[in-house]
Amino acid sequence: MTPEDVAKLETVGAVAVSPDGTSVAYTVGGRPDVSAGEKDGGYRSTLYVTNGPNGGRAYLPEGATPGSVTFSPDGSMVTYAWSAEDDDRSVWGIPVDGGAPRKLAGVEDTAVRTYAWAPDGQRVYMLVGGQKDEQRAKERKAGFNAIVYEEENTFNRVFVANVGADMDAEPTEIGVPGYVTAMEVSPDGRFATIASAPTPQIDDDYTSKRISVLDLSTGAVVRTIETPGKLGDNEISPDGTTMSLIAAVDENDPAATVLHMVDIGTGNITAVNADAAEAATDTEWLADGRLAVIVDVGAESELRLYDKGGNLLQTVEPGAIQLSSLQSGGNRLMVTADSPMHPTELFMWDGQNGFMRWTDSNPWLAEIDFGTQRTMTYTARDGQEVEGILIEPVDGVPAGGAPTIMMVHGGPEAHYKNGWLTAYSMPGQVGAGEGYAVFHPNYRGSTGYGVSFAKQHQGDYAGKEFNDIVDAKRALVAEGITDGDRTGITGGSYGGYASAWGATALSEEYVAAVMFVGISNQISKFGTTDIPNEMFLVHSRKWPWEDWQGMLEVSPIYHVDKAETPILIMHGAEDTRVAPSQSYELYRTIKVRKPDTPVRLVLYPGEGHGNQRAGSRYDYNLRMMRWFDTYLKTGNRSAPLPGPRPDVGMGDSED
Repeated sequence: MTPEDVAKLETVGAVAVSPDGTSVAYTVGGRPDVSAGEKDGGYRSTLYVTNGPNGGRAYLPEGATPGSVTFSPDGSMVTYAWSAEDDDRSVWGIPVDGGAPRKLAGVEDTAVRTYAWAPDGQRVYMLVGGQKDEQRAKERKAGFNAIVYEEENTFNRVFVANVGADMDAEPTEIGVPGYVTAMEVSPDGRFATIASAPTPQIDDDYTSKRISVLDLSTGAVVRTIETPGKLGDNEISPDGTTMSLIAAVDENDPAATVLHMVDIGTGNITAVNADAAEAATDTEWLADGRLAVIVDVGAESELRLYDKGGNLLQTVEPGAIQLSSLQSGGNRLMVTADSPMHPTELFMWDGQNGFMRWTDSNPWLAEIDFGTQRTMTYTARDGQEVEGILIEPVDGVPAGGAPTIMMVHGGPEAHYKNGWLTAYSMPGQVGAGEGYAVFHPNYRGSTGYGVSFAKQHQGDYAGKEFNDIVDAKRALVAEGITDGDRTGITGGSYGGYASAWGATALSEEYVAAVMFVGISNQISKFGTTDIPNEMFLVHSRKWPWEDWQGMLEVSPIYHVDKAETPILIMHGAEDTRVAPSQSYELYRTIKVRKPDTPVRLVLYPGEGHGNQRAGSRYDYNLRMMRWFDTYLKTGNRSAPLPGPRPDVGMGDSED
């Protein structure tokens, strides 16, 4: 694979199944192929509807990127949220049997973020953005455009509207508590569950979001599900009595990975797999009352079926694919999944043990030579077993070992699965094609191995968690896979922290580093991030002022005196999660204190905590691989800096 291949990848996105299970709507999307001269832009997708494999028919005009795709309750229309020209984002529908799309409902001067149908198909509940402030608009136009930090965010609102011939020109607002981010209407239409946080701040969304039961006839909240920590997916059972809920077990649990069953009538919660070394990631009820659940067990996934009491009925091993999401209609279950050979595609579960592939979004991948990919378990220095995924060089491992890239995930409350591991910021098969081995460690703090494993990194910034990455290197060298003198490290966010730590405190271990939206100073990071409470609860477990010196000593800037590793630092200029100042600090400290160490800082205007536009992504991929080719493949820490700008092929671009 090449960076140009990565630039043109497409994947299956949203999926919906008609109520009777006969039709499936799905989107396939990607970004403009700027490597081939297409005009830069963000994500775009096409809506398809099909009754079987490889038969999808495009349903919307070119350029329409729909959101919140579903079916009307009678299955006659595919519906979606979309912004037509000169109109606010509204609810639209298009007949399954053919016809023109039409607007079904909307709220003037605001955008529909998501929506839910009433079971009778006569009404739709819309979650919309805050009300426009005309006075503020006038002030902005006059030049009074000051930003009052965290004080002027608006709350989402919920409206209900009649659809069809009697479409409401002015939908009715329903008062809801807090900042609502999602809602689901019960099968009988009597109530809805809403997920809300006290404020629109992302910190509250992470740490304080709760599920409430809303009586739709009165607009009153009749019950709040008192979960103690982070929330994940929740779904109402077909009989309306039970809610499946993926949630954390306590406020210090780093991630929502435990399956719970909630009695909606009483609010009682029962944990199903609280002590298991695994992570539940998505749920979906079938019409017959069975609950389908995707469960990641380490680097592999499986499908499980439970009854509403939480009793396990069936476990299905999916073979070479890794499951990511579920959607059902009737008893038909559709699954999105990826594998080491392809990114996310659409599959149908056959009801027994098999998965039938329905889409092939990148048929050209059949012509690509792939490096062998496999899971690997090694023993860390203190005896802890740690798992990761290895991609070997396409032409095999040479004598003496291959140059190796340690690809470190963020979070750290996340984990790699043994599926598709190539992206604009992940070398994956591009690295394998250029002779690199690429290792993806699920170091301590990762999910997929149970709550206890995920908590092992807490209160130990840059300790056991990053030692696990060095111990992975040791194991790879011992197996003859890795050249110990040619090992590099990269990652974004917390993986960027690991990369900065590897280039400073552990500089002797890594000959090259690429840091993306990463942390360099744990003290100033606290004061500039939008998730300070999340940092305290599930990572540091102490405030900076409780141990200023300790926080400084787990910061890469403190160890720049050891920095001999060439480091490429890249950051979105509008990042609010990890402020760009974190990258400025590390860059400036290295430039002043270690002027002979190769360092470069690249900022992406308009980008946040990860690049969204096609041009920014392609540029990143080119820079990352060029940096590793310059310093890691050669093993030469003193090689001259590559030129400031890679060749992005502008000679072939459109006007």
